[in-house]
Order: sequence, then C-alpha cells, then structure tokens
Amino acid sequence: MATLGLEGKIYINTGTVQTPVWTEVCLAQDVTLSLEKSTADVTSRCASGWRQLLGTLREATPEFTILWDASDPGVQALKNTFFADNQPVEVLILDGDISVSGKEGLRATMDVTNFTRNEELEEGMTVDVTLVVAPGTTPAWVVTPIP
Repeated sequence: MATLGLEGKIYINTGTVQTPVWTEVCLAQDVTLSLEKSTADVTSRCASGWRQLLGTLREATPEFTILWDASDPGVQALKNTFFADNQPVEVLILDGDISVSGKEGLRATMDVTNFTRNEELEEGMTVDVTLVVAPGTTPAWVVTPIP
C-alpha cells in the first residue's frame, strides 16, 4: 500500500546524540528528501564501448516548508541553527510516526543553509528550509525503533 506524504514526519533532537529527545516539526508542509551520489568517469579504452561511471560521494539535502510560528519549538530550533555558527541540529526524517515500528528514513546532523520567510499577501507566512550534512558527521538510514 502506498504511503501518503502527510504521513511523513520530521523530528529534531532536542536532547543529545546519546540520549535523543525527538520533537516533531508539526508545522512542516511539503518535504523533499533529496539523496544523490556523485559519479566519477572510469571509462577506459578497453571498455565495451559504454561510458562507465562509479558512484562516489553521497549528498543529502532535505528541503521543506514550515508555517511561521515564532513560538514553535521546531521553528525556533531551525532558526537558531541558521543563525548560529557551528551548531548543527540532528534531524530524523521518517516515512511515518517514530512510535510505529518499521518506519524508515534519514537520521543526520545537519546545518540550515536556507531559512527564507515568505510573506504572501493572501497566504499564511511560511519559511523555506534547506538542510545540508554537517562536517564531521555521518548520516544513517534508520528503521524504527530508533536506538
């Protein structure tokens, strides 16, 4: 059975890596979890006439929109990460609720590189958020329950 986008969840760790406290970003709207891998051309003269590429570095770039509510803990955490230097936030992007066994997604320590507030005349204020993997960290694909 297909999973609906509205079933997905984004969480921010407000605890520590060793003792995580996962807080849902309830105001999230449209979420895109881009996972890509760069390639290196390893084609040689002895190849079979086909270009041969080898996967190299992976990249994770979650992008999403959240409703603007300055008092919301998720909005505050993302805003604080954007304005703080070298203070990334640990996130968990799952295809369902963290309390349900078998849900999966990306767990990563990330920096906020885009925090654009949109103030359209006839819409609620929103913020476009882009995350990138923080230096010195290794993202992981996880399945609930999360240790």
